[in-house]
Amino acid sequence: MTLYIGVAGSSRPEVAPGVAGSPGAEAVAGIPGSPGPEALAGVPGSPGPAALLEQAERLGRRLAEAGAVVVCGGGPGVMEAVCRGARSAGGATVGLLPGLDRDDANPHLSVAIPTGMGQGRNLLLVRSSDALVAVGGGFGTLSEIALALRTGTPVVGLATWSLRLGDHPVEAFGVADDADTAARLALEAARARRAGSTRTPEGG
Repeated sequence: MTLYIGVAGSSRPEVAPGVAGSPGAEAVAGIPGSPGPEALAGVPGSPGPAALLEQAERLGRRLAEAGAVVVCGGGPGVMEAVCRGARSAGGATVGLLPGLDRDDANPHLSVAIPTGMGQGRNLLLVRSSDALVAVGGGFGTLSEIALALRTGTPVVGLATWSLRLGDHPVEAFGVADDADTAARLALEAARARRAGSTRTPEGG
């Protein structure tokens, strides 16, 4: 059974909006440079953008080693890093490009699919994935998290957004401290989801 693991991440390897003391920092989990531990969850002293790319590359490598296909937006930044890691381990990578030009694809894709859908491709990414790993920040990543939660696609966060309702944290998805854990959790969730979808209903 081949698993398809989506990876949501910014084309620019930067932290999510709202860090470094700016408004909205309470919405971010595990992001460096943030105002204090009371606002965040994740790895203490978690890495900056360069180290985030290293984590993304390791994530791709771990997913490929497990035989999973990596599905992403196909661009630079986190997406390129995760594809580079997957390809280094002999894995397959699929990029759902927002535009119509295959030349916009990063060089580590096995398959580049121009959608011409802009941000609408985020839904394609979610629907194409057995589980989703959200890496880093950006509102595009946040939208993919929301779409996954809305459609019942398991989500694992790696240095990404967290959710709050008023003063109360909402634990809508699991958070990993590192790439190895993120890969393991995503693969476990994907297997469980696939097993559930193929199980014969009682009395059926």
